[in-house]
Amino acid sequence: MSTTRKSYPSDVTDAEWEFLVPYLTLMREDAPQRDHPLRELFNAMRYVVRTGCQWRFLPHDFPPWSAVYQQARRWFQAGVFETIAHDLRIIARVLADRDERPSAVILDARTLQSTPESGGRAGYDGAKKKHGSKVHAAVDTLGNLLAVTITAANEPERSQVAELAQQVQQVTGGMVEIAYA
Repeated sequence: MSTTRKSYPSDVTDAEWEFLVPYLTLMREDAPQRDHPLRELFNAMRYVVRTGCQWRFLPHDFPPWSAVYQQARRWFQAGVFETIAHDLRIIARVLADRDERPSAVILDARTLQSTPESGGRAGYDGAKKKHGSKVHAAVDTLGNLLAVTITAANEPERSQVAELAQQVQQVTGGMVEIAYA
């Protein structure tokens, strides 16, 4: 792998990297199991996310797909991306002159058409006349995602409110008092 590869549009900027590196560093830079630069692993993961390519189809100027995949799994298992989203949500709220934690949320759901891969999760939403999955989401009043659940399309929204409310209270530290549906 060349250390001076041409950049891709999906590559992280210097400012983004400066923000992200404390979250992504799960072990010391000189750890014996670290064979590839962390930034290159993150750029490769972003490439997969942005382009939708399969792990094994990563371009050869990135680290090996298996190393990228393993590091991405470590980040997911450590809850790194949830922590980043939580902190970015707080920053966005503070910049909008709001409290760090929302006191109100908006609950909504939408049905997404199924694919053959949906399997047992797919159902039929009679109101929308669609086969698929239903995405139940809770957002703050600025539109920042707080919680999400995915069910079969035939599941009613009411049955998911308790789970969404529990997730929202966990994310916000129990600060939410009002929910709009």
